[in-house]
Amino acid sequence: MSSRNPSISKGIDWSLVWIWLTLCCIGLTSIFAATYHTGDNIMQGVLSFKTDYSRQLLFFIFSGILGTFILLTDSKFFTATANLGYAFGIVLMLLVFPFHSRIKGTESIIKFGSAFQLQPAELCKIFVNLALAKYLARVETNFTRPRSQLIAAAISLFPAALSFMQHELGLALVYFSFFLVMFREGLPSSFLVIGFSLAVLVVATLLVEPNMLAIVLTGIAVIAIYILRKQIKRRKQVLFLIVGIWFVCVGVQRFVVPFVFDHVLEPYQVKRIYDTIGKDYVPKNEAAELEIEQKSSGKKKDNNYNVKQSKIAIGSGGLIGKGLLKGTQTRYDFVPEQRTDFIFCTIGEGFGFLGSIVFLGLYLLLLWRIVMIAERQRSVFSRCYAYGVASVYFFHIVINMCMTMGLAPVIGIPLPFISYGGTSLLTFSMMLFVLVRLDADRQMVLR
Repeated sequence: MSSRNPSISKGIDWSLVWIWLTLCCIGLTSIFAATYHTGDNIMQGVLSFKTDYSRQLLFFIFSGILGTFILLTDSKFFTATANLGYAFGIVLMLLVFPFHSRIKGTESIIKFGSAFQLQPAELCKIFVNLALAKYLARVETNFTRPRSQLIAAAISLFPAALSFMQHELGLALVYFSFFLVMFREGLPSSFLVIGFSLAVLVVATLLVEPNMLAIVLTGIAVIAIYILRKQIKRRKQVLFLIVGIWFVCVGVQRFVVPFVFDHVLEPYQVKRIYDTIGKDYVPKNEAAELEIEQKSSGKKKDNNYNVKQSKIAIGSGGLIGKGLLKGTQTRYDFVPEQRTDFIFCTIGEGFGFLGSIVFLGLYLLLLWRIVMIAERQRSVFSRCYAYGVASVYFFHIVINMCMTMGLAPVIGIPLPFISYGGTSLLTFSMMLFVLVRLDADRQMVLR
């Protein structure tokens, strides 16, 4: 006979809860390893709540309490308040503009005194996920129509635009992960092809000399016309389509990408992108050069310093790692932001390749379990929400790990349940516990 309260335990997928608990414990250990200094009084550091690991412990406890309340909540509450929650999240993000504090280049944080900070763009992800699931689950939503697709895109991209205006590019990009939910619900694959092709074109624009790339694009268009010459004879629209695509590609290469890099992105963001592809970035003016110097980490005027030190830390871990609190990169603070964006290098240095594989396996198990849960839902709302959780986690995990290994530009997004940050831990935990609650009522049809 189970000693658990039946109202909580009935239908609960406890495997997700145990994975959450394991990842949070790994996160607390990693933050402790990244911030502890020899001679510190550990017990005093925990009880004072002035150290990073003690604050994270406090938020972990609060997340567990909040998660318990979520498990006791009726699932219908989340459908009934989805739109209201979305409006609340947007209002929070709008309040950032008059009340923000500029911290490390971002203007997306509201400070309450010296001890507490709130990042609405982080918290708003759960509200967007619920609102998008609510919209896609409506009986009157016909997702094969462009109007429905545009509304769903607007639900996801409006907070992204606000986040970008707050100089928080990383979180702005996270909102694009909700398009994976839309693909699951019937968004044409042509949009995915167009998005991937655009990304390839942008990278090619950075890597290839402009005139040469224009010649290559023209050559591809000529080959396409030759291959499709029979169809072109029957339908002239095919020729117009090829020419139109060529015109758009050349326009993007010649005008759009340079404009975005020179006038939309910040100079330090452009520098990070160039560093990732192994090319030097020459600032257009003195102001841009000064901004890059201010964003440079450590004592070096090297915007790629974090990534270099992170790669050294991960590589120095070898096969089995140096052990907890024994990593030289960690102990001597060579990696800036090691407790937040670059927390993975602490795991890589301390526990090596094998430890990193086990750690990555936990994430894969989490994502696999969420997808399995999504596919067993009767309710479209629950299924869409579950895929939203998996998409957000997947984006954070992949980009953060690639970022620490120099495979992606540094855009400053946390590693779920591991990186230091109260708002991010609460958001990731709330998203998971809401999913657990919805799955417990998977036989219900929620709208």
